[in-house]
Amino acid sequence: MLYYALVFLVVAIIAGVLGFGGIAGASAGIAQILFFLFLAFLVISLVVGLFRRA
Repeated sequence: MLYYALVFLVVAIIAGVLGFGGIAGASAGIAQILFFLFLAFLVISLVVGLFRRA
């Protein structure tokens, strides 16, 4: 999931440099959503891992 967030971020940067504002905004939004989903899943997996050890 982090890989796809980085891919959308790169697409947003390239589209922004080339002047495609709509595509850049949409790609940046998707990258942001995927990044926060990745962080949420990371925290959940860490918490579950701590409870399984105890």
